[in-house]
Amino acid sequence: MQTPSYRGITLYLLGTVLVTAVILRAMGQPWWCSCGSLTPWSWDIWTTHNSQHLIDPYLFSHLLHGVLFYAVLFLIGTCVPSISKLPLRLKFLMAIIVESGWEILENSPIIIDRYRTATISLDYFGDSIANSAIDIAACGLGFLFSARVKWWWSLAAFLLVELVLLLTIRDCLTLNIIMLTYPIEAIKTWQSG
Repeated sequence: MQTPSYRGITLYLLGTVLVTAVILRAMGQPWWCSCGSLTPWSWDIWTTHNSQHLIDPYLFSHLLHGVLFYAVLFLIGTCVPSISKLPLRLKFLMAIIVESGWEILENSPIIIDRYRTATISLDYFGDSIANSAIDIAACGLGFLFSARVKWWWSLAAFLLVELVLLLTIRDCLTLNIIMLTYPIEAIKTWQSG
């Protein structure tokens, strides 16, 4: 199989985001916040605006998705030489496809209900399509960051982002995963402040 050119990869990336947007729209997700405000960000995770504008605090968790995807592909590549030999642009496309899949799953009724019952996200109704597109782009940026720096910089950035999110919104990627998979009431109580 021939490796797609950079132009081909770009078309695949745009196609992936477009297909994701079409699927999310078919699932009933709005293009933008129903409030109609054109403000590009919402920093308050306790409102219905969360995940409805372009940028929210969880954008940083999506950056970390990219860091993790790069690390996972690197680790798999140490065991499977054919993966390590793939061009970076194909690995990048793989990360974007996985992130797009997560955006679709995250906006499914089962995950939305899980967020609302098991986590602090009581007013979560899913992401707007614009927010999902930016989250996918953030994942891509995190992936490219990790591809360009030494592994310890990726680890340091990961830990720093997690710490800042813990201190500012009492939530982070690690807690998000814990609370979705195995909710702990003490964490939920602490997060509720």
